[in-house]
Amino acid sequence: MYPSGTMLPLETILQYIGQRCKMLKMKASPRPYHHGNLREALLRAAEKALATGGVQSISLRELSRELGVSHTSPRRHFAGKQALLDALAVRGFERFDLALSRASEEGTKDFKTRLTKLTRAYVSFALKHPALLGLMFDAKHRVDAPPELLEASEKAFGHARAAFVEGQANGEVVPGDPARLSLIAFAAMQGLIVLSTKGKVKGIPIYTLVGEIAERIILGLRPRS
Repeated sequence: MYPSGTMLPLETILQYIGQRCKMLKMKASPRPYHHGNLREALLRAAEKALATGGVQSISLRELSRELGVSHTSPRRHFAGKQALLDALAVRGFERFDLALSRASEEGTKDFKTRLTKLTRAYVSFALKHPALLGLMFDAKHRVDAPPELLEASEKAFGHARAAFVEGQANGEVVPGDPARLSLIAFAAMQGLIVLSTKGKVKGIPIYTLVGEIAERIILGLRPRS
């Protein structure tokens, strides 16, 4: 203690200030919420985690730590992990839709060219984003899948259905449910992807096989005279 009116040493004053600062830091939240676009950042970080470690590696708490926000901050955008995964699946279908839309609109409109480009776009997306595509398919088949996810899925696969509808109208495709026919085409591509290793099947580049399989599908769908 120092007598009243006595000037304290500078070292003592600095020690007191340092102690007070430590106390204030302990009281403050270590990860306050202030992020320019946390929802977008969470989706990007979740997709990265999905690609490297699968669905089981995604944790809202871990993502919060990675982004430097409090562990409760993601709740402002996602009620839980499943809501985050569903939003990621929706985003995946939106990108898938864009890829198929570009493929469907490019070049000539005859059925053969259109289907070949659609199948190539499908395979390209699947090879670039295998974990995301798996998440998308799992999400759309859940009984409690949110409406926006189902809508995004329908919109993306609508490009293939539209190609079959137009092909039938032009006499290039046999009669039948366009949705079922397009499912057959994409199922064949998915089987090819499963069989491939590093973009090849028994040493043959996968895109070479895509063209061959698409051609055989088209021959099988051609109306008989």
